[in-house]
Amino acid sequence: MKISLENKVAILTGGGGGIGRAAAEKLARLKMHVVLLGGNRQETLAETGKLVEKYSSCTIIPGNLTDVTFLDTAVKEIIDRCGKADVLINNAGVAQNTPFEQISIEEFDRIMAINAKVPFFLTQKLLPYLKKSDHATVINIASVVSHAGYPLQSAYTASKHALLGFTKSLAREYFKDNIRVHAICPGGVYTDMVKISRPDLTSEGMIRPEEIADIIAFFLENRGNAIIDEILVHRSSKEPFSV
Repeated sequence: MKISLENKVAILTGGGGGIGRAAAEKLARLKMHVVLLGGNRQETLAETGKLVEKYSSCTIIPGNLTDVTFLDTAVKEIIDRCGKADVLINNAGVAQNTPFEQISIEEFDRIMAINAKVPFFLTQKLLPYLKKSDHATVINIASVVSHAGYPLQSAYTASKHALLGFTKSLAREYFKDNIRVHAICPGGVYTDMVKISRPDLTSEGMIRPEEIADIIAFFLENRGNAIIDEILVHRSSKEPFSV
């Protein structure tokens, strides 16, 4: 039996497009209140917000996720405006398509900060409120490169390995507090990030963002005795794919 998610509060990073936008719309259809957290492209966040408001309510809090001060302020604003936090979806991420010897310290730090550090500390800051929820769930959008490695993606791969490792540890540490922690590891989702990192590809045979949104909804609606730590999602191709 599916669990009702009506009036639950879902906090989502990376909501300006791709998986984030598809997930925001899906959760709104399930009558969740959606918080779009972070990002400075306010026009794309507003577009997602309009989609959400067709079905439910939305709070938009733009800003720099890598700024710890912003995270503190944003968490306070979420609780002040929504009163609670039930679900956190760490979706914001950046990729790279750079030869290993050309990656600068600055680029490495940026990729690790957005893909690994932000989910780590945002989860930490929201944890006291998640503990109060009867449906506390953290979903980290990792990647197939959390398990594998591909040329020209060494920093991105390192960051997604870190995110998956964090997910596994967190899931075991807070299971006793009734907090479910999951990772989704997709390969080959056709998003703007893929268009930038792999301009040689077209949408043919690729996973649609809506398919990942459906998996997120499955996690949230099916909170039974079966524990799902991780889902690895492949596109319908024999060729391996990252991002």
